[in-house]
Amino acid sequence: MELIGRRLSGDELRAVWNDPGTAGALLFGDLDDDDAEMPDPELDLGKSWHAIHYLLTGSAWGLGDGAAGAAILGGTEIGEDGGYGPARLLGRDAVRAVATELDALDVETLRTRYDPDAMATAEIYPIGWANDGAEFDNLVVHFVELRQFYRTAADNGQAVLLAIT
Repeated sequence: MELIGRRLSGDELRAVWNDPGTAGALLFGDLDDDDAEMPDPELDLGKSWHAIHYLLTGSAWGLGDGAAGAAILGGTEIGEDGGYGPARLLGRDAVRAVATELDALDVETLRTRYDPDAMATAEIYPIGWANDGAEFDNLVVHFVELRQFYRTAADNGQAVLLAIT
């Protein structure tokens, strides 16, 4: 399972609200065309999405107390189930709130939340977290990408569409 995301212009946001099936087309391209390629996602957290969510919320699936918890598993479900649930849509206001909270988080705060034993107990995907610097450093790289993705969306007044694939 991997998490991908796309920032939506105003026209794309209206299209998704008017026809929720548009969400899948924006994220995955034309699935009915065997020759069509999936568009490159603007955000690709790979398999680190669940661990980053845990670091943001302290929970495997809950959204926590602040807006940052919505960065990965928040938003409104929209469109068809792509295998791991429907895509999720975060509107402009939610995107601004998430971006503000992600901007306020630093790596040291995340490091204090990184607990491989607790993550194993919570069954954070993928199972088997190690207490070494390399795994945490990989999460930090993806966290920085996530923060930049939301900051760019917020600065441009965009909504965000997310999906676990």
